[in-house]
Amino acid sequence: MSAALSGAVDLSALKARADAARQQQSRPSQATSSGDATGNVIDVTEADFQAEVVERSLNQLVVVDLWADWCGPCKQLSPVLERLAGESGGAWMLAKIDVDANPRIAQLFGVQSIPTVVAIAGGQPVDAFSGALPEPEIKKWLNSLLDALKDKLPGIPDAGPVEEPEDPRFTEAEAAFERGDYADAEAAYQRILDAEPANALAQAALAQVRFAARAAVADPAAVARADADPSDLDAQLAAADFEIAQNKVEDGFGRLLSTVRRTAGADRNRVREHLVGLFELFDPADERVAKARRDLASALF
Repeated sequence: MSAALSGAVDLSALKARADAARQQQSRPSQATSSGDATGNVIDVTEADFQAEVVERSLNQLVVVDLWADWCGPCKQLSPVLERLAGESGGAWMLAKIDVDANPRIAQLFGVQSIPTVVAIAGGQPVDAFSGALPEPEIKKWLNSLLDALKDKLPGIPDAGPVEEPEDPRFTEAEAAFERGDYADAEAAYQRILDAEPANALAQAALAQVRFAARAAVADPAAVARADADPSDLDAQLAAADFEIAQNKVEDGFGRLLSTVRRTAGADRNRVREHLVGLFELFDPADERVAKARRDLASALF
């Protein structure tokens, strides 16, 4: 749950006005379909907000799309949300709210820019984002919410999140890796990083591929050479790779930490970079990695 939203918005602020409007107007809900055949997309006004958003959110996830006709990014985002809602199988519904026609709702959420999208569950906001995000990011956001809420809201089907389609760039890289073509796999992951330098999945995969390529030609004799000549940096790096490949993780880390302590300048930096690269092969929470990082910091400073 977003710390910024949790408990910060009182959706009941609209309830009194909505109740008064319903008492004055003996008519059905004003919520109307936005042309979605599944009924998972509706237009909502201030008078309908309590019944169509808050009360529905007690049973299923409701995603509120705050938009305006003059907003260019809204016209990019809204059709994506509408399509995803229609494809959701009823896992969630989309409530579209024109902020020009319903300014009090925008004020309620403290909207500073549009489009703003707010997820409502159990009668309260649970997360939000602003701007026209790319579709893959929207899907990840929805999947995360649905996964977190599937045991809390009865209206979320067991099927839960819509599966995200495979990224063909990763499929190409993984296929190369599986057939042992490490050069092609490395090149494929590098292309992803050239386009998206912050892609953490590609970064981690590239580290794995580079290590697999080294491990494939690892020489068991490197350990004996390294033990015989501690000043042979190539032997130390190769021996550490071999030990990691043999799941002797502490031995590999310890070898390079000892080498860092007895070297300086460019040699020390080379060993440090190799060791940090080996850290990337493991979960950051792995205690062996955490200890080795602490030891490395101590050795360097």
